[in-house]
Amino acid sequence: QVQLLESGGGLVQTGGSLRLSCAASGLTAGSAAMAWFRQAPGLERDFVAAISRDGGNTAYGASVKGRFTISRDDAKSTVYLQMNSLKSDDTGVYYCAARQLLNSRVVYSGHQYDYWGQGTRVTVSS
Repeated sequence: QVQLLESGGGLVQTGGSLRLSCAASGLTAGSAAMAWFRQAPGLERDFVAAISRDGGNTAYGASVKGRFTISRDDAKSTVYLQMNSLKSDDTGVYYCAARQLLNSRVVYSGHQYDYWGQGTRVTVSS
């Protein structure tokens, strides 16, 4: 049984930083492409960042590019999202997602992910 558990959310001021973690269990290390999505109040879920199964490829949403960094540590079965220069628009619930793949591509669409965590809330105050 695959489980994804996000942590690291909280309240931070504009311009601050947070690091989110997603601990995966039930997946063979290095077998899954991973991603972060977020959902702001009243809005649809948006793509934030993705990383390939081997960590060699990454992708970011336009609004976070240059400020957020996705990484993975397969020894710990954990994916991270380092968020810097946070803005009020970054407020929302952040979800981790996983899809087992044989290749090293990144996956942008939420519909293509098989497993999801419960989310961790990030609030950026001005």
